[in-house]
Amino acid sequence: MSQIDLSIVVVSYNVRELLARCLQSVFSIQNSVFSGQSQLNTEHCTLNTEVFVVDNASRDGSAAMVREKFPHVHLIENETNRGFAAANNQAFALTRGRYVMMLNPDTEVRAGALETLVAFMDAHPRAGACGGKLVYGDGSLQHSAFAFPTLAQIFFDFFPINWRFTESRLNGRYPRAWYARGVPFQVDHPLGADFLVRRETAEQVGWLDEQFFIYCEEIDWAMRIKRAGWEIWCVPQAEIVHHEAQSTRQFREAMFVELWRARARLFRKHYSRAFRFAARLIVRVGLWNEARKARAAARRGEVTQDELARRLDAYRQVAHNVW
Repeated sequence: MSQIDLSIVVVSYNVRELLARCLQSVFSIQNSVFSGQSQLNTEHCTLNTEVFVVDNASRDGSAAMVREKFPHVHLIENETNRGFAAANNQAFALTRGRYVMMLNPDTEVRAGALETLVAFMDAHPRAGACGGKLVYGDGSLQHSAFAFPTLAQIFFDFFPINWRFTESRLNGRYPRAWYARGVPFQVDHPLGADFLVRRETAEQVGWLDEQFFIYCEEIDWAMRIKRAGWEIWCVPQAEIVHHEAQSTRQFREAMFVELWRARARLFRKHYSRAFRFAARLIVRVGLWNEARKARAAARRGEVTQDELARRLDAYRQVAHNVW
């Protein structure tokens, strides 16, 4: 049996058409020949890949579509929505690749991207993980990697103030010029939409923490990877289209609560008591401000009373049950 270079794991929930496009993009280029970038110092190569789809109890026929159109995919059908981390781990346990990649179902892989990522990792043995450059459907840049969360980032989530701050290193963003330059650079963590990890690294630090239902699992993973002494990189030559948050936007208020639940767990796990105290103050002031703005929008008729009630309930859940 030939060696598997790359195992790709896609966790899907009610995004059948996007999932089909994602898988089509993977299968259309996975055996293509990649002409290595000069700075990667690689020779022409092809990848031997395997693809897993974990369907988290979708109701839109996603699993049936995979069985019909992509029979070579290893399909895992869950009877309930087990969450993102747990579903990925189901497939991770079955993978055989030298590298394992989390790939969102709302992505489309551009030609050469997978080969570029694997070639980079082969050439950089201290790299434990990497991610590519994400772009929106219109081709514009999406920030693909971030610094680990800080109090400033929490503040800017609620009080953007000015685009120069929200786009800055102060808010955990890396300069757009670094992506445009096309040269790999070290980061704290890639976005979980495409996160490739070396098997040796994963075996050392473990797979995803299943206590994270959704959100922050890739940050926790990256923190453990870097703590173990591995490097993490962004490889902008590997371009992937990301139709952002297509699964999570189906339950906007619920996902707001889950986001802050995950962040609270991340902070409890990795941050000091003083940090958590300050973070809690910022979050509660920010929630008060969001509630004030929502009520004002309702008075102007921009938000329905039902929507207002859902938003206020989400804010209360975060303030009282999460923090």
